[in-house]
Amino acid sequence: MRYARRLVAGTLAAGALALSLTGCGKSVDPVERLGRGAAQEPSRTPSASAQVPGTPPAPAPGGASDEAYRKWGLTAPVPYAPKPTEKPQIPKAAPGEVPVIDRIPLPAGEKTVFLTFDDGAEKDPEFLRMAADLKLPISMFLTDSVASSDYGYFEKLRDNGSASTVNNHTLTHPNLRTLSFEAQKKEICGQQDRLEKRFGQRPPLFRPPFGNYNDDTLRAASECGVSSVLLWRVSMQINNFQYAQGSALQPGDIILAHFRGPAELKGTTEVQMTTRMLQRIQEQGYRIGRLEDYL
Repeated sequence: MRYARRLVAGTLAAGALALSLTGCGKSVDPVERLGRGAAQEPSRTPSASAQVPGTPPAPAPGGASDEAYRKWGLTAPVPYAPKPTEKPQIPKAAPGEVPVIDRIPLPAGEKTVFLTFDDGAEKDPEFLRMAADLKLPISMFLTDSVASSDYGYFEKLRDNGSASTVNNHTLTHPNLRTLSFEAQKKEICGQQDRLEKRFGQRPPLFRPPFGNYNDDTLRAASECGVSSVLLWRVSMQINNFQYAQGSALQPGDIILAHFRGPAELKGTTEVQMTTRMLQRIQEQGYRIGRLEDYL
């Protein structure tokens, strides 16, 4: 696989990364495996890395009120990044393929990260209220076999005023590297068709299950109308982040989370997990951007 050519400029070299990324599994195991020797013990970053006290970045216009943050267990608003005036330069893919992105290249000093949620197994109405109150910009990557039992739930999440989006995570969540080109195309195009029919738009972004893909995946995604394959460098566990590099967030990190409930999170609710995720982002002095604004 030709990772080095496809990964966003500024990320690790392909040999160091060795990303046999494992995202969400059919069993929805809450522990992510982020690559050979890459995953660190989930940890909280020391407060020294956070924003300088007394100078917190202001929320972007249209963000949630202070009362909303307190309601959902936060001590201060999480700041939101405004839409950039210019989009970052993403390396072009080979002819007939689509680019693979695992971190957004940002200008020096811009501490912005991006929220993505996968699968769609959990449909917690309390999380709907939280996401609407906080105006969380979420890029959803939905698998038909688990999300389609109530696509209306994700429509509500998309339409809550946060500009959240619906994207493709295959029909049945297979390991695409084990499938032929035609079988991969069926998984990707089939979900493109279903999401377009249900939500009125053909998704531009695709995330391969477990982060596993090959050249056939990139060709199939291109033929299905996908513009980019999205991976990640940070995974939210039950309480803390797990990192593919180092022990802290880095500018442009795409954060992987899941629509999961207490059965998969050892009794923790999706709302509690998300609160902890937002707290970790706050502790490290980052703001949240809308992923699609940068692509």
